[in-house]
Amino acid sequence: MKTKKYYAVLLVLLVLLIALPFMRGRKKFFSNSGVVWTTEYHITYEAQHDMNDSIQQLLTAIDLSVSPYNKQSLITSINDNKSSEADAFFVKLYHKATEVNKASGGLYDPTVMPLVNAWGFGYKNGQLPTRSQLDSILAFVGMEKTSLEGSLVKKSDPRTQFDFSSIAKGMACDEIARMLARNGAVNYMVEIGGEVVAHGVNNRGGVWRVSIDMPVADNDGGPVHSNALVLNLRDRAVATSGSYRKFKQVDGKKVSHIVNPKTGDSHTSNLLSVSIVAPDCMSADAWATACMAMGLEATVAKFEDDNKLGVMTISVDDDGNFVIWSNKKFASMVSAE
Repeated sequence: MKTKKYYAVLLVLLVLLIALPFMRGRKKFFSNSGVVWTTEYHITYEAQHDMNDSIQQLLTAIDLSVSPYNKQSLITSINDNKSSEADAFFVKLYHKATEVNKASGGLYDPTVMPLVNAWGFGYKNGQLPTRSQLDSILAFVGMEKTSLEGSLVKKSDPRTQFDFSSIAKGMACDEIARMLARNGAVNYMVEIGGEVVAHGVNNRGGVWRVSIDMPVADNDGGPVHSNALVLNLRDRAVATSGSYRKFKQVDGKKVSHIVNPKTGDSHTSNLLSVSIVAPDCMSADAWATACMAMGLEATVAKFEDDNKLGVMTISVDDDGNFVIWSNKKFASMVSAE
């Protein structure tokens, strides 16, 4: 009798042991959204539990590291020459920025912040600069005036400042994606201010679909969300940069927030926006900005036959018509629906 009871209990325990992983392993899709760095974010993922707390902690950590608008951040201390010791986030951004800086012929440059401020687009909101003012600022702008030895930041001119705003959102998307993956998420999409990382499938079991806006502004100069096309995005990232989102009217002409780090001049061209698809969002983010500074012809020449990055440009012709160009890598991901 005792033997029968023993085996009955053992059988129950065995059934529970087998069922427990399935009971615990049930996943569902969660969605977290909010505002960070004055832009909205939307994160959707399939997991066993809500990970919003971890997302918030990561966003806060990145803000305290590399936000030039946070007076308590590490990058503010480095810009003010109060510290020279970089953390892991700063190091990642610096290395990627250096890579794209060299590959773009120096046109992508995160030390351009003083020039951006001089044109009135940074947090200092200065007045439009004179040529002599721009030339004086150019004396301490340039990644070649900086170096990183381990985690030690060195500047040949103490006035040199870093602003990774053009790449930090991309890195944040990557970091959140990695955190979700570490916690067992296979299917997720992370979007911060239009920069996107997508992995696996959506909650309907289909590929993630990401729309790319046409560079259209309303009567007040604000962007209008009018779709140019839809991408099928899986295990990739996409970022878009455009001159139509941030500009000023000066003497009847648009002055862009994208500034040439070699000449100090505000970007003026027929190139309105660039979208980049890459394996990681940090690379996509950096190259989208770099291409805007490079201009249409240089971008097409560099990426027409590229099989690593998908590139799409939207420009305007002499008659004011939109012209969309993309390389084969980008075109292969465009949804036919």
